[in-house]
Amino acid sequence: MRLVVFDIDGTLVDSRAHILHAMARGMAAAGLPPLPDAQVLSIVGLSLPVAVATLLPRADPAGREAVVRGYRAAYQARRQDRESPLYPGAGELLVQLAGRDDLLLGVATGKSRRGLDALLAAHGLTRCFVTTQCADIHPSKPAPAMLLACLHEAGVDADRAVMVGDSSFDMQMAGNAGVAGLGVAWGFHRTGDLIAAGARSVAQDFGGLQAWIEEWAA
Repeated sequence: MRLVVFDIDGTLVDSRAHILHAMARGMAAAGLPPLPDAQVLSIVGLSLPVAVATLLPRADPAGREAVVRGYRAAYQARRQDRESPLYPGAGELLVQLAGRDDLLLGVATGKSRRGLDALLAAHGLTRCFVTTQCADIHPSKPAPAMLLACLHEAGVDADRAVMVGDSSFDMQMAGNAGVAGLGVAWGFHRTGDLIAAGARSVAQDFGGLQAWIEEWAA
């Protein structure tokens, strides 16, 4: 068996609008001015407290915590209205891969457990994955803990696994876990940054992603 582990935000799900909205609300809750969109999107993939600390290195702990609380409240409220949409082709690819008898699928994401479970259920994808790891009980990417837990739960060795993600943090995590990293070009980090972070290749669309996985699994 082989294991394909997916990131969520920016890889399978177009969460740009939700993230920018929630961060703007979080900053406002702390009495801080909004940050440029590009700066906010650059930290997607990190666990939320780590992301806020990265964005606001000079803020005091109370200010950072206010941003975190405001972000979480705003994101949850927006989710209740509507979940972030899957990228076109993502659902079809996951169902097809999950139906193969030589592949297992997993998730390693900076999202919370509550947010991840709700999103997968809303899109009917829960049964596609044999292991789902999130930020609630693991160190933030690029630490390898989430990916190592995926390997352990799936019973697959690192040399038979690949991490698919849109961020440098995903590719660095893959390298730290001894797993191949495959980038996607439609997310929040640039192709050059993904390659520099260790990606073996960068898929330009879901057709290319499927072709790479099928060749790798052959």
